[in-house]
Amino acid sequence: MKLLGIGSRINHAEYGKGVVTNVSSKDYWVTFIDGGLETIAIDSEFEVIDAAENEVDTVSFYDVETSLLSILKKWNGLGEPVAIGDKWKGGNMKLEPGQAGLAHKDIPIDTFFHKIVMLRDRLRVMEQKINASNLEEIEKVELQQYITRIYGSLTTFNVLFKSQSDYFVGEKTK
Repeated sequence: MKLLGIGSRINHAEYGKGVVTNVSSKDYWVTFIDGGLETIAIDSEFEVIDAAENEVDTVSFYDVETSLLSILKKWNGLGEPVAIGDKWKGGNMKLEPGQAGLAHKDIPIDTFFHKIVMLRDRLRVMEQKINASNLEEIEKVELQQYITRIYGSLTTFNVLFKSQSDYFVGEKTK
C-alpha cells in the first residue's frame, strides 16, 4: 500500500469525494465535499482518484502540538505535575499572629503547595537560562551557588512532597 500525500483526491463509499488535507501515522484527514472534515484509517477502503506524491515528511497536528508543549515546559517553567503528600491533601495552614487580638489566617495547604512548586519550577528555568547565557563561567558558577543556597533554604518544605524525587536539594555537606 502506497501512502497518499496531502492533496490526494479520493472517493469514499460512505463520505463521497474528498481531498486529503493531513496525514498522521494512522489516519488520513480528509475534507469531503458533502461531509466536511473526517478522519479515516489509512488502511480503510476507498478509491484513489488522483494520488499526490508525498513530497514532505508527514507530521500530524498532534505531533506538532506535543513537541511544542514539550518545548514550552522546558523553557517556560511549565513543570510536570507534582503530587502533594497524601496526609496533607485537603489540609489547612493556620497562621496565628503573636500579638493578641489580631485575626489568624487560614490557607489551604494545596494552595500553598502549588505556590512552592511554582517557585521551584521558576528556579529551574532560571538555572537553565543562566547556563545557556553568554555570561562568563565564573559568573555562572556564582549565580548557580546562590540558586543552590535558595534550594537549601527551601528544604523545610520537602515534608509536603509525596515523592522524594521532587524534593528541594541544597548544598551537600561533606
